[in-house]
Amino acid sequence: MEKRKDREYYTELVREHNAVAAARAGRQLVGYIRTFGCQQNLSDSEKLKGMLFEMGYAISEEQEGADIIIFNTCAVREHAEDRALGNLTALKAAKTQNEDVIIGLVGCMVQQPHIADKIRARYPYVDLVVGTHAIPRLPELIWTKLTRGGRLTDIDETSDPDLGEDLPTRRDGDLKAWVPIMYGCDNFCSFCVVPLVRGRERSRQPQNIIDEIAGLVTDGYKDITLLGQNVNSYGKTLEPPMNFPALLRELERIPGEFRVRFMTSHPKDCTHELIDVIAASDKICNHIHLPVQCGSDRILAAMNRGYTAREYLSLIDYARAKIPGVAFTSDIIVGFPGEKEEDFTATLELVERVGYHSLFTFLYSRREGTKSAELEDSLTHEEKVARLERLLELQKGIGRAKFEEMVGRTLCVLTEGPGKTAPGRLTGRSEHNVIVDFKGDDGLVGSFVDVKITQALQWALIGDTTTKID
Repeated sequence: MEKRKDREYYTELVREHNAVAAARAGRQLVGYIRTFGCQQNLSDSEKLKGMLFEMGYAISEEQEGADIIIFNTCAVREHAEDRALGNLTALKAAKTQNEDVIIGLVGCMVQQPHIADKIRARYPYVDLVVGTHAIPRLPELIWTKLTRGGRLTDIDETSDPDLGEDLPTRRDGDLKAWVPIMYGCDNFCSFCVVPLVRGRERSRQPQNIIDEIAGLVTDGYKDITLLGQNVNSYGKTLEPPMNFPALLRELERIPGEFRVRFMTSHPKDCTHELIDVIAASDKICNHIHLPVQCGSDRILAAMNRGYTAREYLSLIDYARAKIPGVAFTSDIIVGFPGEKEEDFTATLELVERVGYHSLFTFLYSRREGTKSAELEDSLTHEEKVARLERLLELQKGIGRAKFEEMVGRTLCVLTEGPGKTAPGRLTGRSEHNVIVDFKGDDGLVGSFVDVKITQALQWALIGDTTTKID
């Protein structure tokens, strides 16, 4: 409770300070947040925007002219860090133009001590360095900066005991919402830095999740994605424990017209019970994102994934038998240390056997502090890229065939806005998380419609007729 009082106390102090500054400047002060990385980061940024708004900042989509600029960073891959640091360099000009602008870095990247030290040494114009656990303390840090000056770093790993339950949220849209159900991870995959920057698993209380989603439905949100590094292990830290299928059953009881997605689902904790709940549900989407990472048992063991290719395929088969038309997507890492041609061939064979609608593919990225960082990496960058191109070419054909199978079917689509493929079309996503463009008038935006699929593109489906679902 004390932490909550502190946040509200410092929020009020900053708001009063900003009201005076705004009167002096003849305009409201402006905050800008740029997000790098995953859906959890997007959700965190919505809370950052909520806090800034409560402190009296108008939230802008433009960096130019902002009084506080925050980059919410990612650490999962080196490329994400390079992007953030590359864009950070450009902020030096913002500081030169306005020495009072506050520049902050928050999130996973700066939770790593060696990165926080690097920021302090090489980027003197960065005022705030705030790790994942310290995000609720942002108002206090801003107040300290405004009143005392200097540069502040807070990467204290002490977790917020309330899991951010009291943090305001300023959502980016009015139809689709991110809802974290847990934070952190206990899996310690050998390639993954997430447990090091997000901490150990902590699950939110089920009633808090239910209340939040019920409120979103009342406010008109219709596509809700549950977030967690491994949603399948939800509830293990609760007393009494509650598993993920049980939570989904509770969400199913919430009245209203909406659908539920979830990510990410770890194969080692994906159960028949979970699949059965999806099969019986009218609200949970028939789409499962089930990251396999590799098709080789030898590499899966080195990754510390906790399952074999056969066990993974058994889950796929069970889901296909129970959920007609279920769509699968996955993550795959190419070039893990020690990966041989036969290991990569096993990955290609698994991809062909499953038949994914789409894949998220990555070159292995060494992360300091992980077990795999200690392994010898014998593949050249060129060899990794060549393998990735082979995988992408295989998936291109598989994905197109999966889309072609949907031609002639009628899909339920949530209408989101103007189409992407031609004037006069609308766009949305099916329950399979596939983009669908179709003919229709603007009055359908925000509604579920039945769309008859007439054409398949490489990345989307085209529909010709629509019927609004009442």
